[in-house]
Amino acid sequence: MMKDENTRNTVLAIVLSLIVLLGWQYFVVNPRLEQDRLRQQTLAAQTQQPNAPAPGTPTTAPQPGATTTAPSATAPSAPAAAVPTGASREQVLAAAPRVRIDTARVEGSINLRGGRIDDVRLKDYHETVDKTSPTIIFFSPSGTQNPLYAEFGVVAPAGSTVTLPAPDTLWRQEGSNVLSPTTPVVLVWDNGQGLEFRRTYTIDANFMFRVREEVRNTGTAPIALHGYALVSRHGTPRVSGMYILHEGMIGVFGEQGLREVTYADLDKAGASTGRASGGWFGITDKYWVAAIIPDQRTQFQGRFIAFTNTPVKSYQADYLLDAQIVAPGASISFDHRLFAGAKEVKLIEGYADSEKILRFDLMIDWGWFYFFTRPLFYALDYFFGLFGNFGVSILVVTIIIKLLFFPLASKSYESMSKMKKVQPEMTIIRERYADDKMKQQQLLMELYKKEKINPLSGCLPILIQIPVFFALYKVLFVTIEMRHSPFFGWIRDLSAHDPTSIFNLFGLLPFAVPEFFQVGVWPIIMGITMWVQMKMNPEPPDPTQKLIFSWMPLLFTFMLASFPAGLVIYWAWNNILSVSQQYYIMRKNGVKVELWDNLRSAIGIKKKPAA
Repeated sequence: MMKDENTRNTVLAIVLSLIVLLGWQYFVVNPRLEQDRLRQQTLAAQTQQPNAPAPGTPTTAPQPGATTTAPSATAPSAPAAAVPTGASREQVLAAAPRVRIDTARVEGSINLRGGRIDDVRLKDYHETVDKTSPTIIFFSPSGTQNPLYAEFGVVAPAGSTVTLPAPDTLWRQEGSNVLSPTTPVVLVWDNGQGLEFRRTYTIDANFMFRVREEVRNTGTAPIALHGYALVSRHGTPRVSGMYILHEGMIGVFGEQGLREVTYADLDKAGASTGRASGGWFGITDKYWVAAIIPDQRTQFQGRFIAFTNTPVKSYQADYLLDAQIVAPGASISFDHRLFAGAKEVKLIEGYADSEKILRFDLMIDWGWFYFFTRPLFYALDYFFGLFGNFGVSILVVTIIIKLLFFPLASKSYESMSKMKKVQPEMTIIRERYADDKMKQQQLLMELYKKEKINPLSGCLPILIQIPVFFALYKVLFVTIEMRHSPFFGWIRDLSAHDPTSIFNLFGLLPFAVPEFFQVGVWPIIMGITMWVQMKMNPEPPDPTQKLIFSWMPLLFTFMLASFPAGLVIYWAWNNILSVSQQYYIMRKNGVKVELWDNLRSAIGIKKKPAA
């Protein structure tokens, strides 16, 4: 038990300050240093080999499991397109014949050389809040600066001499020359040895591709073939580096559950494999994901692998299906799906249900406290549907949370009010027994018991606020729905920090300020409301405590200035509601509210003596 309520407040203030300081260092400073390091490594590697080939035989596709009909299988090599060194993305795209992709939400192309889906642009999302800025380029072909693509195909057991489609195979297009929700695209190829290949691509109205690989045997001997799918990324990408967000390899290995592997961990491990039935595999960024999805009823071997023995590292998520025998005169088929787009919550969960994809909803990184984070998002999204503004949703949800916890907070404020009411008696006890701390503590405990005061009750409002704070931070940071979502005025992106700064008079002076001094309007409002809330109570008698409490609002103002604006708006609004609630309860319990006297004292205005 703490000695008195002032000690408790001091300890609580120090703990909260340390949490914010350490959190800012861990979540903001360190990740940005790591980002710079990775960016420098990537640029150096790309300078050494700007047109790195994709991983080659025998590791492009995984090995089948022991229960398959063949003991092993290898994949064809995957050379890069023949383009000039240092070529632009447009030059790389023009170096091979292509079939256009065009839907309401996606545009791009399929490379007829290899049949890869390696050109995807997301029409609904822009690089900045400016709607005239370029849309997001998600997939890019091998040979560009940031290659990311999906590949599908078949491989034969080890030792087989049959010629199969490879990444440099030129397919022939049949039918429609544009892939859209209403027009599939069909590619065909004949190996000249009795095997005919037919690959059909379809796409829905959002981000889900379907690829059916059909093989017909017109020869005289049966052949065993494995279907495979992969997503490959060349180069180590720039990641946010935040502990609360996973970026890298992600997938569900059947009943083994979710597996998340960072680029750094995969560099060390080399590969992560598993055999399962049901699941999906891919590469995830903060807001975008490329995931390959096998038939959920079939067995497959899934794998994450890093290729680190080349100047440009490559990372790959893939799976290999069990072998099928294609008899003479017969045909077989392999079905694959590819999700390549934005991690929209309702869309992802809708696919999980309609497509029956095992734990597809885990693609959204809700974190360990998903049981709180997920409902909070749905609450915000519900009110967004009513008001059309996520900032207003944050204000409304904060009020609801305040109402839900009103009984607990009321008891806390009532106990604090009673403690303030007996402040004179407490002062007498401390002064009378200043040299006998044990007697002082004993009498204070008796006073608390007599007046039914809980000295720790003041912690409750803060303890309630902490989980909401971190859950809202997670929602703002992770969900794409919050990306580029405006509030009012200068807040054009609730997921980014307040862009204004007091140090250039909020943009009136024509110069930029260092990031640490980017203290905008909303952080200042938050600091002021925090200061006002603290002034609701008498200043502590101890000079050290008084100093800590005096500097806390300023400290929090600077620390939260780099946090998402939506989080700072929540904190400021919560402070305003807390001040109102505390004022009401103190008046209800007959306690004099010394707010204005404390404010006048804090800014050096002396109270006029009574006439």
